[in-house]
Amino acid sequence: MSSIITGEAVVLELRPASFAARGVSILIDIVAQIALLVGVFYVAAQTLTDLNSSAARALALSAVVLIVVVLPVTMETLTRGKSLGKLAMGLRIVRDDGGAIRLRHALIRALVAVLEIYMLFGSLAIIVSMLNERSKRVGDMLAGTYSIRVRLPAAPSTEFRVPEYLQSWARPADIGRLPDALARRISQFLAQEFRMTAGSRFELAASLADEAVNFVSPPPPPGTAPRDFLSALMAERRDRDFARLSHQRARSEQLGERLHSLPFQQ
Repeated sequence: MSSIITGEAVVLELRPASFAARGVSILIDIVAQIALLVGVFYVAAQTLTDLNSSAARALALSAVVLIVVVLPVTMETLTRGKSLGKLAMGLRIVRDDGGAIRLRHALIRALVAVLEIYMLFGSLAIIVSMLNERSKRVGDMLAGTYSIRVRLPAAPSTEFRVPEYLQSWARPADIGRLPDALARRISQFLAQEFRMTAGSRFELAASLADEAVNFVSPPPPPGTAPRDFLSALMAERRDRDFARLSHQRARSEQLGERLHSLPFQQ
């Protein structure tokens, strides 16, 4: 994960694409371009049979330039940094400052790709990308761009619930004194616990539970797992807040209806 600070002092968290993801996306683009070239040459051979050798070479060179340079430049410019392979792998080319690329950046990348990918069979691009922390190839270095991931796996949804063996304790428990700051820390822990190791998760859950038990009466039953206690605590707090706010809204709506039903007086 790399951080970029914009001119408005906003921190952008961008995740550079891995070497493997970039390699697969480039391979998809190359296969698509080769297939398109073969199709163009096949159609030309079937329809333009009366061309001399000079015209045929000029037509072949034009087709290669069109498919290898013009088409990628046009697509990356119009899609702000995407190609067929990048769409398939969930990647996007951006400037070093995190902004969208323009024609100049796409043109430099495409022209340098002719050398480092096609003429050198990708050897230069592979070596340079493996030595760069952002998996940049030479074209990216000259253009001031790099590839980021725009399609990331969704984080597991956080669901606070009261375990069955704690329901009889949670309903009558007094949890109204729980500080908001502590409640936020517990919510953040429950939302991010899937990223922690088992040892760290248990240690932090136990620490938060020891702190929260001072604001709960009566304390949870002996033998309650710290994580279950925190989940039950937040679930019960959420349900009570929802019930309280729903009751207040219902009373406000009833009061509004009564006020609107009063006769108009001057």
